[in-house]
Formats: sequence, C-alpha cells, structure tokens
Amino acid sequence: MKRKGRPVHGWVIVDKPLGLTSTQCLARVRRMTGAAKAGHGGTLDPLATGILPIALGEATKTVAYVMGAGKTYRFTVQWGAATATDDAEGEVIARSDSRPDRTAIEAILPRFTGEIMQRPPAYSALKVDGARAYDLARAGNAPALAPRPIRIDAIRLIDLPDADHAVFEVDCGKGAYVRALARDLGEALGTYGHVTALRRTRVGRFSEDRAFSLDSLDDLCHKDAAHAYLLPVETALDDIPALVVTGPQAERLRHGQSIRIAVAAPGLPPEGELLVMADGKAVGMAERSADEVRPLRLFNL
Repeated sequence: MKRKGRPVHGWVIVDKPLGLTSTQCLARVRRMTGAAKAGHGGTLDPLATGILPIALGEATKTVAYVMGAGKTYRFTVQWGAATATDDAEGEVIARSDSRPDRTAIEAILPRFTGEIMQRPPAYSALKVDGARAYDLARAGNAPALAPRPIRIDAIRLIDLPDADHAVFEVDCGKGAYVRALARDLGEALGTYGHVTALRRTRVGRFSEDRAFSLDSLDDLCHKDAAHAYLLPVETALDDIPALVVTGPQAERLRHGQSIRIAVAAPGLPPEGELLVMADGKAVGMAERSADEVRPLRLFNL
C-alpha cells in the first residue's frame, strides 16, 4: 500500500521544545508539511531541547550522515545527588555534601577530552539481549552496560550560578551520552552529579540560526512557504566532495551504470564517497576508485 502524503524533499531544522519526544516532534512536522516520508537525525530526550534535524522525502537517504556528525550540547549539572536516570527525571539514589569549586572542575576537564571510555546510562535505548536497556531498568533489572569508546572534542565550563550547579558546553562525536558525562564528572570530583537542563545547539552543519520552533513552522506551512524552512537534500552532505557531471553521465548513474572521470580530477580525492550533482541538483551518492565512479544511493528528485 502506497504511503499517503506529498513529495516533499529536504531538511527541516526544528528547535525541539521541552517535554516532547523526538518521535512526537517528527510526527508533528510530518503532519504540518504533509510529507509522505520523514525521519530524524538523532534522538533528543524529552528533557532536552534544541536542534532536531528532520529529513523529508529523499533526504531520509542522508540521515546516516547526520547521525554520525559532531554535536554540541550545553548542559547544567547539579552536584551532590545521583539519580537512577542520571537526569532530573529519575529518583535520587545517593547524596553527597561535597561541592566542587571552579579550580577543581577545570582541573579534571582534560581527563574528559579526546577518545575516552564511557559507560552508557542504564536508562538508554541500547539493546541488551534483544531488549531496550530502559525497559529492563524500569522493570527493576537495570543492566550493567559495558563502557565503550566515545570522542569528546572539547568540554568547557561556562558558568557556576551557585555552589550546587555548573553549566558546561561539550563538542562530541556519535554515541556520547551527556547524562553519563555529568555522572562521571561528579564521580571524578568526589561527589555525585546529574543533568538538570540539556540543550543541543549543533548537529554537524545544522545550528540554531537555521532552526524553527514548531509554532513558526506551523505558520509557514499554513502559508505554504516551503522555501522558508526547507533546506536541500544535499545540505547534510556539505563535508563530502562534490562531482559535477553532465546530463548523459547522470542518466548512466541513475540506471545503475558506472561512469569514467579523469584520474587527476581537481578537488576530488582519488577514492571514496562523492556527492554527484547535475544541473544544480543532487543526483545521489557515488563511490570513486581511480577513474571509475559507481552509484551508491540515488535521489529521486
């Protein structure tokens, strides 16, 4: 059965409000735009606000590139209490009277920069023997998740509003949990810590200056002003070298056939993924090996 909706293709950058899940936010955007197909580029907890990239139509074929992109978060840690969920939604499971000062906090931050090992929160969407970790935790069987490697590019102490709270900003790679970072910062400082506020300010090239609130997006959709909110499919692929081809070459790729290019093509790597463009439009993703370019994933635009 064909999915209902209209052919809307591109990226919408939503400023997710507090209290909504990413799935609920996605459903609202899909209803507003009438898009036949939609997906999002990285989950945000209901407690979190900020950048939620939403792919419509053919842009869903580029979601993986956004999921793997670097991200920036601003978050507030409350010291002196550990919670079951590592954020303000969980019950307090341990307390400490110790409160770190600025000197102590800044001294440990280098330990949390670079490639580090991190134990994911028990309340996470990771699967354990086929079940979600948060389902097991809610049933009273919180799993002991193994630490795994993550990448922290930078972490900065932004503010100390009072003795109980600290505000940080972190640039990180895929798979990093800010809640786990807050927990581990607390432990490293001889106390406990959990997240009380969390905002994502960047996902790859998508930042706050490109984001729309759900209300403003709804208003634009009612005015049928797609040009105001919709970014091209290829926006998610800004970091991938672009190959401009002729119309006949584009047709060959669309039919699953390889094309040949000059070995010394300027500005292109000798091998790897390429974004193929023709007549100002994205044709799709291709893989280059020497002078051969073969199609990987094509866009029906």
